[in-house]
Amino acid sequence: MPEKQFKFIIEGGKATAGPPIGPALGPLGLNVPMVVEKINEVTAEFMGMRVPVEVTVNTDTKEFSVKVGTPTVAALIVKEATVEKGSGNPGKEYVGSISMNAAIKIAKIKMPDMRAKTLKAALKQVVGTCVSMGIKVDGKEPKQVLKDIDSGLYDNMLGG
Repeated sequence: MPEKQFKFIIEGGKATAGPPIGPALGPLGLNVPMVVEKINEVTAEFMGMRVPVEVTVNTDTKEFSVKVGTPTVAALIVKEATVEKGSGNPGKEYVGSISMNAAIKIAKIKMPDMRAKTLKAALKQVVGTCVSMGIKVDGKEPKQVLKDIDSGLYDNMLGG
């Protein structure tokens, strides 16, 4: 049973039969609008966020399955901070702030995809992303928050 896998990053609930999906799946003889409909159905909860999607196609039977990944850390931060995008001048210009609880929530969501062994390490990756996006955490500069995490200030929130 020859299977082919295709990976796309699409905006949740807004996939179309145009590029990149149509040109990739069309030559296989698949009903592309049906695939797009399924993708939109399974990504509806990520509306407005870019999310990775994997489509596996059996080239003989034309059956397909759709698997949704989790949005990027940056996309989750943008959603929590309710901003359009990160700062064009991070470190000098901040475009928003997220709470420490939101940062921990993102770390928990993304931990299976990260190479972090602990929630604390995953949290540091999330806060590190805030550094490069110009997003404060609990109103503090993210570099200071990283130092606070290292010093154990948030251990009680992490269950440590």
